[in-house]
Amino acid sequence: MNAFERPWSPVEWAASGWGLGRVPWMPGTFGTIPGVLIVAALWPALPGGWVAPAIIALLLAWAAVPLCGEAERRLGVKDDRRIVADEYLSFPIAMIGLPVTRGAWWVLPMVFLAFRLFDILKPWPARECERLRGGWGVVLDDVVAALYALVCCHGLYRTILYYQT
Repeated sequence: MNAFERPWSPVEWAASGWGLGRVPWMPGTFGTIPGVLIVAALWPALPGGWVAPAIIALLLAWAAVPLCGEAERRLGVKDDRRIVADEYLSFPIAMIGLPVTRGAWWVLPMVFLAFRLFDILKPWPARECERLRGGWGVVLDDVVAALYALVCCHGLYRTILYYQT
């Protein structure tokens, strides 16, 4: 019985974004949605500044490594497209230091699009990170994509603010 025929374990469900990774087209994009919800729920409740969001974002990405590694082992496929915990647990990195407020409603969709773009394009060293074994190879390319999105979106955010005033 293969992973498609048998019931999935809690590890596989969490790694698949509670089934979002099973979407037949663009599972990574759909799988990023829980990350957007995590940021939308947590960031406004955190104390001011970027330190608390940075700590939480890094802890989430770190937690993705064993989760994705175990799901990969159980599914028997290297970086299986059904595993999307790497997307939703790395996405918060791209939101470090950016606002989640009504007045800046456009920031979250901007970062979502940038993160997905960089995750799909896999600029250096993201593609090389995929060669790493286990959960590290699954997660680090998404961390790199999140860092690219973070830098680009901070630049876009500052530019937009400059021209709004």
